[in-house]
Amino acid sequence: MRLAGTKGTVDAVNFMIDGLRVGSGGWELVERAGGRERTCDAAGVRRFASASVRALPGWVVWVAPGLLTLVVTLVGIGHAQPWRDELATWSAATRPLSDLVRMTRTIDAATGPYYLLMHGWTALAGTSPTALRLPSALAMAVAAALTARLGARLAGDRAGLLAGLLFAVLPATSRYGQEARPYALATLLAVLATLLLVEALRLPGRWRWAGYAAAVAALGLVHLLALTLLAAHAVVVLLTAAHGTAGAVDPPGQSRAQMPDASRRRRRHLWRSTQPRDRARVEHHGCHGAPQTPTAFHSATRSNAGGTPRVSPHLGSREHGTDAPEAEPQDVTGEAREASAPGRRALAGWLLALVPAVVLVTPLALVARGQRGRQLDWVDPARLPDLAALPGALAQSGVVGGFVLALAALGVARLGRRALLPAAAVLLPVLLVFAAGAMVPLWVTRYLIFTVPFACVLAGAALAAARVTPAPARTPATATPAEPARTATPAAAGRTAAPVEAEQGPTSSRGRVAAGIAVVVLAGLLGLPDQAALRRTHEWPRSAPVDYAGAARVIGAEQRPGDAIVYAPRDSWLFPDLGVAYHLGSRLPRDVLVVRDQRQDASLWAVECDDPARCLAGVDRVWLVVTGRRTDPVAAVPGAKGDALRAGYTVRQVWPRPGITVALLAR
Repeated sequence: MRLAGTKGTVDAVNFMIDGLRVGSGGWELVERAGGRERTCDAAGVRRFASASVRALPGWVVWVAPGLLTLVVTLVGIGHAQPWRDELATWSAATRPLSDLVRMTRTIDAATGPYYLLMHGWTALAGTSPTALRLPSALAMAVAAALTARLGARLAGDRAGLLAGLLFAVLPATSRYGQEARPYALATLLAVLATLLLVEALRLPGRWRWAGYAAAVAALGLVHLLALTLLAAHAVVVLLTAAHGTAGAVDPPGQSRAQMPDASRRRRRHLWRSTQPRDRARVEHHGCHGAPQTPTAFHSATRSNAGGTPRVSPHLGSREHGTDAPEAEPQDVTGEAREASAPGRRALAGWLLALVPAVVLVTPLALVARGQRGRQLDWVDPARLPDLAALPGALAQSGVVGGFVLALAALGVARLGRRALLPAAAVLLPVLLVFAAGAMVPLWVTRYLIFTVPFACVLAGAALAAARVTPAPARTPATATPAEPARTATPAAAGRTAAPVEAEQGPTSSRGRVAAGIAVVVLAGLLGLPDQAALRRTHEWPRSAPVDYAGAARVIGAEQRPGDAIVYAPRDSWLFPDLGVAYHLGSRLPRDVLVVRDQRQDASLWAVECDDPARCLAGVDRVWLVVTGRRTDPVAAVPGAKGDALRAGYTVRQVWPRPGITVALLAR
């Protein structure tokens, strides 16, 4: 017997004596027979559940989505060649540490901590496409497992499992799990921070808040815009502080009052009292053969239907026709103060947990703000049509994005107040980034990928409610159509045929899991074309790939000693020089026009000489690499560089490749 006492009445977490226990809605009669569990609540309504499917093993809920995500992201992880953003990661991570720090003072400071992490990783694992992307694949696998854990905390194990599995099959999970950029790690930290917040609000403790503080600080260092998630956290914490309970993060079917809380002052347990006035009144359930139930354990808001009257908050009230004395008057003001104390402590703990993030992230944010003009000069202002396209862009599939959005909306309706945290974690970051992006260049959809797991949590709650309707069970001969066969006592339950609902209990539970998994499989099938496409190229749009590897193969096969190489344009975000250098390595021809390379310039672009004709003197063969498909690549080179090439060289051969053109020039 295990009972938790609170605020002048008794709220039971798990209380069961001689077949009688307290459930989420009041006292229940429990009868077990033939491996089944039959319960009867105060309204006389029977419910049946199979003991074998009562709950999923805890490890299955998070291990299965994590393993599935790892398998999916590892399939074809090295097939697509690194695209321009990954080339920037490779360029930064392979520099000496001092040069990397200097670069962050010039550009890309917001990604500097991730580059530092990748600097250590590449020193151990190398710079192949698979090696560069493996940290992201591992991060996405952990993010899927944490998504399942968060879903289980808010909506139950079944919903958590389905949320994690849905996240695993999304094209976006593979896309960013196969990219050497910080988005997968930011997704992991966003879910981790939210999960730790839920735990800290339910059972406050210094170590829980310390873990939350570390996760939030790491999230800000990895991805500054992901800190917009704190707006959702703030809403939940402020509501907790206002109401004194963490109702938005309560476990499914359990209120805050039913949970043990170390922060509450323990009260004298009523059942230990020897005074008659402290003994709880009892009433009959209206359930067949049910023991008598102390009325104090019924919810004060329960309906009068089914023979269970509304209960007075005072024990032994005369309104029930008893001669027992009434309970002592309660100090309502004191109770309110006590109820609000945990909320105030939660608010104080949350604000204190934000201090490390503020200290660590503020200098980084100030430096990144000064680099915004150069870093995001290619970003257009946000417009309303961008919001309509966001689900498809985040899911990396228009069909799958709309599918998940519809499921998430259903999940909000099913979860009620417990949908507040995941729904806010989706909506508030999107709205904040959109509002900022309408004024400054910030609106890049992949910056919001960390919101996808929370949409999956809502979708998982909707999937958990789906079920496959079982075939009708055969009604026993002894029962009439209007009244199913009844079992008078627990002992007779094993001798009498079970009613129809008893057969449907486990079937319904299994059916719901099967129906949810079927919908997850459907989502995976809908995303298969996009899954295949993203393994061919990571460029966006995918219809405009850049074949750096193809250009490098041409040069590597045809080059001769003494050849030089020239790029146009040199300041492009397509990074033609980094792309060719990545694939050729030490076999790269001499970059004849460079006076300061990327490392020396502490940026992502090299600086070329002011007099190209003088720098090209003495070079007989030049490899020209131009972005885009060009029939006359020399004509596409602007300025003095183009004049020097046209005046001193003729085109010998042109090799067009997707998104890039290679030409061999000779004097």
